[in-house]
Amino acid sequence: MTAMTMPAVSHWIDGKPRPGTGGRFGPIFDPALGRQVRSVPLAGEAEIAEAIASAAAAFPAWRDASMAKRLTIMFAFRELLNARKAELAELITEEHGKVLSDALGEIARGQEVVEFALGFPHLTKGEYSENVSTGVDVYSLRQPLGVVGVISPFNFPAMVPLWFVPVAIAAGNTVVLKPSEKDPSAAIWIAGLFAEAGLPPGVLTVLHGDKQAVDGLLEHPDVASISFVGSTPIAKYVYETGTRNGKRVQALGGAKNHMLVLPDADLDLVADSAVNAGFGSAGERCMAISVIVAVEPVADVLIEKIAQRMATLRVGDGRRGCDMGPLVTEQHRDKVASYLDIASQDGATIVVDGRGIQVDGDPNGFWLGPTLIDNVPTTSRVYTEEIFGPVLSIVRVASYEQGVALINGNQYGNGTAIFTNDGGAARRFQNEVTVGMIGINVPIPVPVAYFSFGGWKDSLFGDVKAYGAAGFHFFTREKAVTSRWLDPSHGGINLGFPQNA
Repeated sequence: MTAMTMPAVSHWIDGKPRPGTGGRFGPIFDPALGRQVRSVPLAGEAEIAEAIASAAAAFPAWRDASMAKRLTIMFAFRELLNARKAELAELITEEHGKVLSDALGEIARGQEVVEFALGFPHLTKGEYSENVSTGVDVYSLRQPLGVVGVISPFNFPAMVPLWFVPVAIAAGNTVVLKPSEKDPSAAIWIAGLFAEAGLPPGVLTVLHGDKQAVDGLLEHPDVASISFVGSTPIAKYVYETGTRNGKRVQALGGAKNHMLVLPDADLDLVADSAVNAGFGSAGERCMAISVIVAVEPVADVLIEKIAQRMATLRVGDGRRGCDMGPLVTEQHRDKVASYLDIASQDGATIVVDGRGIQVDGDPNGFWLGPTLIDNVPTTSRVYTEEIFGPVLSIVRVASYEQGVALINGNQYGNGTAIFTNDGGAARRFQNEVTVGMIGINVPIPVPVAYFSFGGWKDSLFGDVKAYGAAGFHFFTREKAVTSRWLDPSHGGINLGFPQNA
């Protein structure tokens, strides 16, 4: 079947599925089978305008809805999600390829933000000062922005929307969500669940598409803000285009996350952590560890331990209880695999080659097994570029200072970790390293929901991080009110400049 004759997912507009009418469709694959299973409509100009108009029309009533009503809907959504998350996990595995247990873990981390958002009445409170001048009070309000756009990536088709959408909706905004066209069904499932929870039509809209849909959100005057997660070049484009069009933007970009291993570290813990953080979700995580910075003399022993653990991993269809699934598309698999040739050309040593492995799954799937590369030159593209796949690099350094300098010299500043039993070294590391999220003997330092997620340098464009209190600040704006209620003894006309007294 062609893309147009395949079963197609729908947009979600005005609280119900809306088939695509723009005439353009893209393929959705089951990566473990290597074949197309449905198609996705790619929105044209008319569909983009319709989606934004629906969200704009719904905004005034939702903004004015009582906190009690919003809270009731959010609680109902939380309960529905908890009861039916297995359905969502199956959708994620089918379209993304990650194993079911990992899909459930993704949902759990998204649900943490849903639960945090239930505290929005407290998080959106203003402040009040009485008698700042005689008979004058000043107070602040936090009010929603209006229509907000969310552009989410393929690697977390449920978690990333759940980072932004519940916070934005709880704060009183209406949302247009543009999910990745590679695995869009999770977003439609979430929208349907919100409708079942009682969310009014138009408060959450799902618009499928490619660059045309992204640009439509970035340029439309009725969209007040953009939240984006994806690669750094696109994040920079989103930030520059959105801000040029007068929007508030938080654009989370790519990463090259390092794990600094000191000689006193527990190398068994390090090896377990490196395998878990390097190869979970086939390395398609912005918080994956992709570089181990080994302070000599630990590298040889550590490589042996990592390779032993890699040999036990079962790669295959995520519905069969495997440890690691396929990559999301054939093109992405081939791009990641090409870095192994680059490594060889640049003088690195391929310790474990993930090409051509035996898998527990359909041979047509988009497979690449876990890969370990030693002695990677820091000038090689294997080191300088975000690979976004199951490729773990080893860079050897002579000292702690050299390791920190290497991390701080990298263009990215998303996440990093140090493994050591020296508390002084760990404390020094967290102070000196120029990275936004830090793990100490923790390989994937994704903050819990009541903190906030975001990196430094080329890993974040914009000033405000995702979720947590920062998320509510992003999706609201402060209004200050200076108030005086006159009594019969007021003093009459005075043309002088007002002064506090």
